[in-house]
Amino acid sequence: MMPKLSRALIHVFILACATAAPAHAEMSLSLPGISEDGFAPDQVLSGFGCEGANLSPELVWSDAPPETKSFIVSIHDPDAPTGSGFWHWSSFNIPATVTGLSEGAGSASGEMPVGAVMARNDFSHNQYDGACPPEGSTHKYLVTVFAMPTESIPLDETASAAIVGFFANTASIARASVVVTHGR
Repeated sequence: MMPKLSRALIHVFILACATAAPAHAEMSLSLPGISEDGFAPDQVLSGFGCEGANLSPELVWSDAPPETKSFIVSIHDPDAPTGSGFWHWSSFNIPATVTGLSEGAGSASGEMPVGAVMARNDFSHNQYDGACPPEGSTHKYLVTVFAMPTESIPLDETASAAIVGFFANTASIARASVVVTHGR
């Protein structure tokens, strides 16, 4: 049997959590060019049997906390048969004034915002490389924008997407994700 004091503290905690107002609206992310069929043909990988153009998708986000100083964006395939998933894109130190990235911004010839840095993806490229699951399979791609409390993280373009993911997952103050299902 639970002591009366412990039960009372649990009730107070639950009541406090239930009545506490959020500090800000929940951050949101949308991918305007993505359909329920997955990535558009140009957003697919150019290679490994896929015939896309590695065109990064358009990302639009809103409702970041007021204390946001920068953003990180990433696209990760947790279903890739590597044991650790597969990073298709990671960019960090995106200025807090930015609320989206145009289609193609993360591609080899794209234009990222001033100050943004693209990390090495799992192809060892500093760019977006599109989806290309093994033939006959469907993967879920996690597209995430992280709101960061600092203007920059202490990395450069030689950083792997995984280490950027470490900073994003341990220090972000908010995040929003969209899962894109894509198969071939």
